[in-house]
This record gives sequence, C-alpha cells and structure tokens, in this order.
Amino acid sequence: MTHLYPLIDNPVNPYRDNVQGKANEPITVAGLLDRAKLTLGSSYEGGKPDWTLEEIYNRLEMNAPRIAIIGGSSDHPAHIMDYQTSSRAAIRIWQNGGVPFYFSTPVMCDGTAQSNQGMSYSLQSRNAVAQMVVNQLEAHSYHGAFVIQGCDKQPLGVVSALAHVDRVRRSRGEAPFFATFAPAHVLEGGSIPDDVITELEELAKKAELEGASDVAIDLRDTMAYILQCSSNTAFQGVFERAYERGIITKEQHKYFEMRLAVATCDGQGGVCAFNGTGNSSRHLVAGMGLVHPAVELLTDPPTQRQINAVLDSFATMINEEKYGVSNIVAANIKNAIRIHSASGGSTNLMMHIVAGMLYAGYKFSLWDLDRIHHEHPIPDLFDYSLTEGRDIYSLAMQCCSGTSRGMETLFYELLENGVPMDQDAPTVAARTWRERLAITQSLKAVSVKENPVILSTPRRTFSGVDVLQGNFFESAVVKISGMPTPQLDQFDDKLAFVLYFENEDDANKSLLDSNLLNNIKGKKLFDHNLLLETLKYNNKEEWELLKEETYEKLFDEMAEKGILKISVVIAGQGPVAFGMPEMFTPMQHINANRVMKKLATIISDGRYSGVTYGAAIGHMTPEAYEDGGIGFLQTGDIVHLQLRGRRIDFVDRAQLFAGNVIHLFSDSLKEDRRPLAEERKQRMKARQKMVAASNRMYGHTDAANGVVPLAVVEDAVLDYENDILIHEKSTISK
Repeated sequence: MTHLYPLIDNPVNPYRDNVQGKANEPITVAGLLDRAKLTLGSSYEGGKPDWTLEEIYNRLEMNAPRIAIIGGSSDHPAHIMDYQTSSRAAIRIWQNGGVPFYFSTPVMCDGTAQSNQGMSYSLQSRNAVAQMVVNQLEAHSYHGAFVIQGCDKQPLGVVSALAHVDRVRRSRGEAPFFATFAPAHVLEGGSIPDDVITELEELAKKAELEGASDVAIDLRDTMAYILQCSSNTAFQGVFERAYERGIITKEQHKYFEMRLAVATCDGQGGVCAFNGTGNSSRHLVAGMGLVHPAVELLTDPPTQRQINAVLDSFATMINEEKYGVSNIVAANIKNAIRIHSASGGSTNLMMHIVAGMLYAGYKFSLWDLDRIHHEHPIPDLFDYSLTEGRDIYSLAMQCCSGTSRGMETLFYELLENGVPMDQDAPTVAARTWRERLAITQSLKAVSVKENPVILSTPRRTFSGVDVLQGNFFESAVVKISGMPTPQLDQFDDKLAFVLYFENEDDANKSLLDSNLLNNIKGKKLFDHNLLLETLKYNNKEEWELLKEETYEKLFDEMAEKGILKISVVIAGQGPVAFGMPEMFTPMQHINANRVMKKLATIISDGRYSGVTYGAAIGHMTPEAYEDGGIGFLQTGDIVHLQLRGRRIDFVDRAQLFAGNVIHLFSDSLKEDRRPLAEERKQRMKARQKMVAASNRMYGHTDAANGVVPLAVVEDAVLDYENDILIHEKSTISK
C-alpha cells in the first residue's frame, strides 16, 4: 500500500537495530489510535482500523516517520481540548504512513501563578519544558512533531527544544527533525453579568458620595474591558482600595471577586483573548514559519480537515534539510521579529526569541534582535483593543470568516509599507512566504470592512519593544507599543524620583496603600530642592508658578498635574535572585489607579506579563544580585527617562542641586553604597530559600542573552545570516 509520507532516508534507525523498542512501543501506538477512534466517535474519518501490532512493528522496522504529538497539561485552560486535537492528529499520521506517539508536558499558567511563589518558577519552566521535550524525543528517537501550542512559556520552550534536537541530529549526521505547531484556539473574553454591572455602578456612585471619586473613576474604567484573568487583577486592586477606605466590606469584596471570576473563561478553554504572551507567541511562532495557516487563528478546536491540511504538508518536508526546525527558525528570524513588533510585541518574548535562536545553534543576543528591529522602521499595524471589540478573538473571527489571513495579511501589509521581509524563507506549509502570498484572496487588510484589527495604514511609524541602555545598567526593555502617544509624551525626557523596593511584595503593599503619596510627602522622601529642579526640567512654566510654594503645596500640585514622576524600582527579582518573576501585579495596580498612572513607571530586573501596558521597564542587566547598578539605587535618587532616545540615566544629585542635569553614576558612589548593596544581597540570599533549590537559575546567561543554560550558549556558534537554507540557495554549516 502506498502512503503519503516517505520513509526516513537515513541509515540511523534504533528501532531496526534494537528489539526492545519494537517490543515496548507497538502497544502504546495501538492504544493511542484505539483511544483516538473512541474519542472521535461518529466524527472518526477512516476505514476499518488496521493498526495491528504487526503493522506497527513493520513501520518501526522500515523507518517510517515516527511523529510525536506533543500536548500540554489539562490544568491549563489552553489545553482543555488537547484530547480531541491529539486524536485527530494521531489518526491522520497513521493514515499517511507514519507512526504516531503522544506525550505532554506540564504547562504553567502565568495568570494562576501571579503574585504567589509560583511566579518564581515561570521562566525556569521554559527551560524545563525544553529539557523534558529533548529527553523524550531523543530517548524514543522520534523524527518529527505535531505540537499543540498553548500559552505562557510552553510555545517557545517547545520551539527551543525542537530546534535544539534538529541541530544535534544534524551534527550527528541524522535526518533533519521536522515539526509543525497548531496553536490552541482563542478563548472568547467573558462578559460581566448584567446584574453585577448594576451593582458595580451602584458601588461607584457610593464611592463618589463618600469622597472617593478616584475609586469610582478607576472602577468604571476597569468595567469597560472584556472580562479576563488580568482584568480581575485590576478589579481586585480597586476593591482593596475601596475596602481600605470603608466603602465596601470584605464580604462584598469577595462576592464581587467570585461573580467576576466565574464569568471569565469559556468552558472549551483556549488562549485568552488579550494580546498577552499566549497570543503574541502565536503571532511570533507563525512569523517563524512554524504554523500552518489552516490552524493559526481559530475560534474553536481544529477540525479533522484542518488538521489533515497541516499534517499532509509533512509529505514534502520529511528528509528535506531546509525544513528542519532550526533552519526554519533562523531563516525566518527577521520575519518573526518584524511581525512580533508590528503586532504589538511582548517584553517576555524578547528573551524567548534570543533563547530559541541559541537553542537552534545560532549566535544571537538581545543586541542582534534590537539591530533587526531598528534596521528598518516597523510601523504599528495592529489596532488591538480590549474595549472596542478588537481583541484577538475578534481577529480569529475575521480569519475564520475568510476576510483576513492573519499573519499572512500582516506580512503582506509590512511589505506594502516598505518593510523588508524574507519572502523566500521556508515555512511548514511546505511553501515559502512568497508562494503563500501568491494566493491573493482576502490577503489585504482592507478585506475586513468592519473593525479590522490588522491595518494597511499604520497607527504610528514605530512599534514593538525597545531595548534601553543607561549609565547604571547595560540593557533593559520597554514595550513602546504598550504606551499610547500621550502617555509616551508624559514620561519621555522627564526627571523621575526613585522609590526603591527590595522585592515585589513590598512594592505591592505600598502601591495598594491609598496614602502612599501622602506618606512620601509626610516623610519628605523626595528632597525639596530636587523637587524644584525636577519641576523646572519637566515643566518650566509650572516652575515659575510654584517655585515659592511650601513643600506640601509643591508636592500636591506636581502630583495632581502629573508633573511629578516616580520610578518605582523593584530590584532583587532577576533570574539568579528569584527566578525573574513577572511584575504584572504592581504594574496593574498602577494602571488601575488614576493618579499613579500619570506619575509612575516601574523599573525592575524582573519580567512583565505579555498583557502589561504602560511605562513598564524590565529585564534590567546586570541584575541586582550580580552587582548590577539597580541594586545600588535608593529612594530619593533621580533618573532621567529618555524613552524615545532609548536611554535611562542616573543623574548626579550634587550637580542637580546646582541646576545642572548631569548623567553620572560614579565608581565612588558605588563604593559609598557598597555596604548597602551587600546588606541587600544578604537579604536576597535569604529570600532565595523560598524557591526550591532544584529550580534556581544558577549557571544561566542573563536576560540579554536569553537566560539559557551556559552549555547551550557555548554550542551556539552558527551565523544566522549565512548558515541557513532559503529556498534552494546557500549551504548550512554542519
């Protein structure tokens, strides 16, 4: 019988040369296929089962493609429907002449882990997933993979693993490792029940009557968003402020929390509808050429027909070096970075992109990524909104209706806007981008007539995540696309006071304190003369009006008018110190506070959630634990925010007292503060004990180099611009 898939054209076949695999594995394959048929029931598309143990043995002996279906854990919303998708995939792999296997990995939900100890394990889970996947692929000698792509650290963890296996296999002279990714469908955002809307509006009116107009405004602002796990955190912050001021009881707080939480997620699960790490990973992996367009953006789990289209493409990819995962990733890296930027971007992915390239064997760092990002202007072509009916579920609906082609449309519009794209790079559709774009139906963004998410005319001429430098650190990142132009204007070229915290817990407590600004004012944590000098620099006209005022009046006016700027520094959160947790919660508390949103940035050696927006600066290197400058800052210091100039600099206090803005972070200042930094490090060491020793991130690179094991970066020696195969050009280093 002739099958669609060719045999693996390579002499290496452990199943032929060793009998134990042929004794152990046929029952697992038969069991998988039996369960798949049972699961699919009346939707099963195939004839009488022919997966006898003898036939499975023969396929293993003959080196038929052994394809792993890689799922995730069902305790993550994105993987609830894996059982159905994996069943469809198993049947099609067998029908095409392959041998299907199934395994899954744990998948951490960053939302569930927010603001608890689990967040210290989030980044480490990416490397752990990569290790587990490599272990299984190598131990069971699989040739390829069909990946059910989920959320958070799973997508790039698996990309890293498959690229790494491909690179190792090629170095041993084995067949290239092929794979395709099928992202979980988009989960529709929840809606606040009508009766709860009424009750929340009554609460807002009560807050106004009791003189808490800020609580009322913030509550109504939060109600404007679709209901999702991240908006629940925003509500929580407002409720806690309302409780602190006696507007609601703790029982009422918990009642609202329950009503909102249970209305958040659809029962079929999926990737949340906001453009967080899950969906920005969807865009990125598609930009890497690893996602078949048939399953890129769906509103329901994929059908058998869609999965067939994905898996049938393997027939062309098998045995072809240009379709090896590491080659596809490297050949598409510029496409991926530009699509990532134009679609909003995620600070998290700045590390994961670097990590993926390093695991694939290519020399790459944050500076390579930044160079690609800025070698040609990348316009903002993504009109995403959580309040105006343009979330990622809306984009998926546009794709499913046939009016948008998702990342193919974005690729096309980038070309139309003059952005250079590598059109001849291979993709898992077994075609190049050029060949995919030759089909023009619904390709243009204007094909969507109502509320388009992807645009043809840019919102702004810039997009994505910028890399920052400064005189007290080497690198940091800020999601420039997460700052509307008026907010960018508010913080760009401004002098800001440092408000220093040694950890996120302390920061969260302060940011939820309704008296935070009054406490700063009462304790005069910010020097009077420095207040005047920052006022003079940030707004000279107001300085003329306020320069003779008392400290209290000056502070209040600067805060009310948004002239006062505060850089909330949260240190001790780096990979070595504490696993590099996300600073989503403190940033969310700022964004949900009408006053603080105008005043505060966060600067941290920790990370941020993909859904974080606002003036959130993270990934600072070196981290505080490793003697980074961030660990030498203290409350009352002044930093100069220059976001458009992609810099943040420490300002010399003595010079500023004299009216001069001089950027200087001197060795003498560091030496003077050395005892303070050492005291902080000792407290970091004690706090480290809260993270299991087995999962602490020693022996890894820093955030600018992907936070990968040192052995991975040592083996990453290839040139990503030359050591690739694009179409039939060039040669790859062995």
